[in-house]
Amino acid sequence: MTTVPAAVIVIALLLGALPQSASQPPPPSAASPPTLLAGQRHFYNGHYEDAVAIATRLTVEDPNDLAASELLTSILHFQIKRVLGDAPDKEKALKQCEPCGEILKTFLAETKRAQAVAHARLKSHPGEDTTEFLLGKIDLNYVWLQLATLGRRTGWGEYREARRSVEAVLKRTPNHVRAQVAHAWIEYIVDSRVPFGFKWVLGGGDRKEALAVMRKAAATASDPLDKTEATFGLWEMLIREKKLKEAADIARTLLVDFPENKELIKFVAKNVK
Repeated sequence: MTTVPAAVIVIALLLGALPQSASQPPPPSAASPPTLLAGQRHFYNGHYEDAVAIATRLTVEDPNDLAASELLTSILHFQIKRVLGDAPDKEKALKQCEPCGEILKTFLAETKRAQAVAHARLKSHPGEDTTEFLLGKIDLNYVWLQLATLGRRTGWGEYREARRSVEAVLKRTPNHVRAQVAHAWIEYIVDSRVPFGFKWVLGGGDRKEALAVMRKAAATASDPLDKTEATFGLWEMLIREKKLKEAADIARTLLVDFPENKELIKFVAKNVK
């Protein structure tokens, strides 16, 4: 058996001529490109910075990727929501948040850009479920940021378009789970947060029906990410309804798939005896 000189082995390793052992990580060039699924998993684990990086890259690589735009605006909203928390003076808290100004600027720019893409696509392909739903969801991200997170009374045009879009999708495709979830949130927020005399202007709402729809969506969704979105929605609605024991049970099921979500961990620790 011929002995290979040590110098030859060193040179071969430097040139990459010898195969890597199975325990070594692949070189950066061999790494998988970021995917929407990876961004969504980071989002649901509460890793907002990582999720933003992935979603941003996806929108840069394909400016027409409305799913990536919807994810990006969702994450940016939740970044601001996390920082502001339950601050009584939202505007003051926003001004004191150093990174929030840039996050909000990015959110508004991406929302406007994605809306333009969706409107153009629907003009040439009217009634396309995926595009119309994503337009409605991007609109809702704007509405919830302005009304719920920042406490600003604006976004009524986006609200009307969102409701019209989501309801159009459900009329054509009643089993569209994400549209069911979005519409349930519309019904719930209008019924629980809007003054009684003003509800009719926004198309009305029914919080009990919204909760029932969310329960059904979480229980019947076949797509894993549709189910995740519905289950997180159910968890939050149950908290709002003060059904904390049931909410804790839901949180524990979510932790199986998203064990690094600090909000879930904190909630379970506080509410599971």
